[in-house]
Amino acid sequence: MMADPASITWPGHATVLIELDGMRILTDPVLRRRIGPLTRIGPPVPADAGERIDLVLLSHLHADHADLPSLRRLAGSAHLVVPRGSGPWLRTKGLTNVREIGVGEEFDFGDFRLSTTRAEHDGRRRPMGGGAAAEALGYVVRGSRSLYFA
Repeated sequence: MMADPASITWPGHATVLIELDGMRILTDPVLRRRIGPLTRIGPPVPADAGERIDLVLLSHLHADHADLPSLRRLAGSAHLVVPRGSGPWLRTKGLTNVREIGVGEEFDFGDFRLSTTRAEHDGRRRPMGGGAAAEALGYVVRGSRSLYFA
């Protein structure tokens, strides 16, 4: 029997590990126990959740979605897809493999087609984000199956 080509694991908040067609995609990664006053109350993120990540999708720049320590942990191999306007700020933080995308745009990544949708959410990074702002995005990922992340 053929194994299911899709697996979705929810480590918490907006972090979702998507395993689809041999690719590992991570959304809004928060791979640590605490961010400011927010503390994880569920089980810890599995140690391997950040391993062998091919693609990271950021929906917006809030600290609980664009966690710099988690992004730096993934920076070695993962491609970061981020809302248009957030690239310069992320690059000043040492992240280099960044691709900006805007609402309604599409691109291919391997065998996948990614497209974006508008998300109703304030995308600014506050309170100490240095003025960083970018429109919030939702993503549609199409491979052998399709999924939506917003």
